[in-house]
Amino acid sequence: MIKFKKALCGMAAIGLTAGIVHAAPVKVAILETLSGPQASTGLAYRSAVWYAIEKINAGGGWNNEPVQLLEYDNQGGPTGAATKLKSAISDGAQIIVQAASSSIAGQITEDVRKYNLRNPGKEVVFINLGAGAGELTGEKCNFYHFRFSGNAMVQTKALVMAMKESNVLGDRVYAINQNYSWGQDMEKAIVSFSDLGGYNVVAKTLHDTNKIQDFSPYVAKISAANADTVLTGNWSNDLLLLMKASKASGLKARFGALYLDQPGNLANAGDAALGHYVSHTFNGDAGDAASKQFMADYTSKIGHDPVFIEPQAVWGMAMVADALKRVQPENGVLNVNTLAKALETSKIQAPMGEMYMRAADHQVQLPIVVSTVSKDAQIKVDGTDMGFKRVRVFSAKEVSTPAQSSCKMKRPS
Repeated sequence: MIKFKKALCGMAAIGLTAGIVHAAPVKVAILETLSGPQASTGLAYRSAVWYAIEKINAGGGWNNEPVQLLEYDNQGGPTGAATKLKSAISDGAQIIVQAASSSIAGQITEDVRKYNLRNPGKEVVFINLGAGAGELTGEKCNFYHFRFSGNAMVQTKALVMAMKESNVLGDRVYAINQNYSWGQDMEKAIVSFSDLGGYNVVAKTLHDTNKIQDFSPYVAKISAANADTVLTGNWSNDLLLLMKASKASGLKARFGALYLDQPGNLANAGDAALGHYVSHTFNGDAGDAASKQFMADYTSKIGHDPVFIEPQAVWGMAMVADALKRVQPENGVLNVNTLAKALETSKIQAPMGEMYMRAADHQVQLPIVVSTVSKDAQIKVDGTDMGFKRVRVFSAKEVSTPAQSSCKMKRPS
């Protein structure tokens, strides 16, 4: 973290110095939860975005200018995000980045849409690196929003297929999720893929988001339902505390999760986590050349291995970089409409496989890797003797789900 802070200050200084000589550098504003109890996820996204922008600047930046990174703490809520978005635009940001929390993303995408309608020629674009709510690429889709992470349907589909193929899914599934748009989408996905997985959803729970301090009553319900498997989209403290309560109770059910690789989860669960499954965008455990190179470079610059949601944020920003390098300055500045059109055709080769943007709804198509907690994993995590061993890598085509009919994309003339 010390290395990160020093490098961030150095990059800012370079940007300020360059600004004296050159005009109109591209400014990227990250609006994340950088303080408070949920800051760990926001800080992880910040690290990944900084790393990606450093890569852009190492390659010459844009229009021979270093790209500048501006930071704003959204304080964990839509109201804070709305205020900080205004500040970011006032400070000259044209690219807005956010990831943790679909409720915050919902506020930002609507505010960006309204701002762009009122300010033709001064548009901004919203780069969503992690907020997975279906509505963002459904009824709320708009030309200036791009999602570079998997949604609930894609990630659950991969998880269910891999666990089914491994004969570990069982017949009785318990769905537990946070009670807001993302968790509701997860519950729908778990139910919708029951035929694919060959299971019955024996019970469903939606709980308050990031407010529960003791999950033991919920673990008792899972135990009473005699569930073989628990499928969950929980993240941050809601997953950490769920793991802690599961360990304390001796729960025997297997977990299938989307954020099990969040730092602290395996330490909280202990050996009870063995055999649990996770659906994620990167796992360097197999040690192929591309994964090794990425992990070594990321660790050298950030100070720790790329984990949790950091890789998906790096890939998303790499797709932004791909679009930027195909956009020429117009009167010395970046035309956001031109950038958005380039983003619609953005494509990269990530370590897990090809990623590309779907123009119909601005939902990235990406490979998903499913892994299991094992002591045989080469890379150990959380100071334990366990790690995530790859089970199956699905291509973007294999896990893709259709664009929602509710997305009526309106493009500028």
